[in-house]
Amino acid sequence: MANPVLMPKSGISVESCILTKWNVKVGDKVKVGDILFSYETDKSAFDFESEVEGEVLAIFCEEGDEVPVLTNVLVVGTKGEDVSAFAPNGAAPAPAAEEVKAPEAPAQAPAAAPVDLSNIDAKPVLMPKSGISVESCILTAWKVKVGDTVKVGDILFSYETDKASFDQEAEFEGEVLALFAEEGDEVPVLTNICAIGKHGVDASVFAPGGAAPAPVAEEVKAAPVAAAAPVQAPVATATATANDGFIKASPRAKQLAKKLGVDLKAATPTGPNGRIIERDVREASVNPKCVAAAPVAEAKAEVKTNAPADFHAYKDEKMSNIRKVIAKNMVNSLSTMAQLTHNISFDCTNIMAFRKYLKDNAEKLKLPSITINNIIVFAVSRVIKKHKDLNANLINGDTMRYFEHANIGIATDTPRGLLVPVLFGADTLSLSEIAVQSKKISADASAGSIKPELLSGGSFTISNLGTMGIESFTPVVNPPQTGILGVNTLETRVKLGKNGEIIPYTAMNLSLSYDHRALDGAPASKFLKELKDYLENFSFELLADGNCI
Repeated sequence: MANPVLMPKSGISVESCILTKWNVKVGDKVKVGDILFSYETDKSAFDFESEVEGEVLAIFCEEGDEVPVLTNVLVVGTKGEDVSAFAPNGAAPAPAAEEVKAPEAPAQAPAAAPVDLSNIDAKPVLMPKSGISVESCILTAWKVKVGDTVKVGDILFSYETDKASFDQEAEFEGEVLALFAEEGDEVPVLTNICAIGKHGVDASVFAPGGAAPAPVAEEVKAAPVAAAAPVQAPVATATATANDGFIKASPRAKQLAKKLGVDLKAATPTGPNGRIIERDVREASVNPKCVAAAPVAEAKAEVKTNAPADFHAYKDEKMSNIRKVIAKNMVNSLSTMAQLTHNISFDCTNIMAFRKYLKDNAEKLKLPSITINNIIVFAVSRVIKKHKDLNANLINGDTMRYFEHANIGIATDTPRGLLVPVLFGADTLSLSEIAVQSKKISADASAGSIKPELLSGGSFTISNLGTMGIESFTPVVNPPQTGILGVNTLETRVKLGKNGEIIPYTAMNLSLSYDHRALDGAPASKFLKELKDYLENFSFELLADGNCI
């Protein structure tokens, strides 16, 4: 019985995948577990294993094709069966074309056989995992190129997470043999990103997802392409450009051509059936005659000339990589949590008087500058330990991780975007220690020099917008935490005295957002009420326990 094999849907948001490599051809016998093909999404690369056994009867797409998910890509069954009904969109299968590819089979054999990496005089460099929750990083800049010699401690590349940016140092010396990603790529953590070793070593075995590293592409350009030029020339005119002017090129080749400004018509195709692939675009990019910079400039000039009045003028700018990741995390937080916000206000008379006392006696008491936010961090770190569901992380939606100490994240506005450095063990620190350490981690976050380990592991977060005059807002919980406290501006209000007189006082509003999956409204409200009482009775006497200042 013939069985169609579909392109998998590897993720809720994945709509299509790039088929990067066939590991079988028409006529091959396959068993359950054999690798049929390799493919990649915008996140990662995968191998697809056969779930049935039989003979490969037909293949419906080519290497480099962008295939919609859940579309038939091949058929496995018994020899002689009619498979035309499985062809997507009525397309005819192409067994003959696969037979032409048969001579390439030996090149695929090493991929199927296990490789003993211990005998290879080279090592891969992995994209670091800079934080427990970090799944991928943006490669922002290469500091080396293929052929460079590096020593231990040399900077190989720069990368960033949704929290901060980092430089990756070489941990061993040698020659850069291959680069497996480009600047701007989002690379999954612990994925091989380059290889270092002795000159001349083949580093293709380290390529993630079967992707060809840069040195291999260079070798193809140096010798095989030159030797095959007499054969490729007629293919370029006969198959790369069809009679209707349509250019046959892989989606990735088209994307790279647009990025580099290369005219696809000038590229020499070396892919299957005369298709232009990424390698051909890179080849064309070094030829000035192939770069379409002038026409692009003319098009832009024409748009500007024909633009209507200035009232309709605008400018489009791409979001920064860190802004994209922050946006993704915010949407994920709101779409996966049952978030609710409670508000409460408290009388700031006592903490304002206490802060004035500390300020007036700072030199005598040898105190650092202490802010209202420092006092709130101190108060939260003491009160929250009685409310374990808020001093916790919700893991995978079904496991509560309760912390013994209050590890308070302090939301910080930086030139790169919102970062949340963590003040670990805030419940064990004095008010002065909280003031000094909070200032340091916030400054490091703003400068981009914060250590990765200080950007994760928090149990609760405080976000202060009061300095900007915000009276109330809805802070977004920072997963996997279960709560976040919003601190608002100081306001002058009035209340009635014992004899009915009107008394002005300074008040502050606090906004608590929490994950309703982890706790209900009553315990969240109790936390706010206890925090209010603690702050309203905040005084030197309250803190005279030895670790106040």
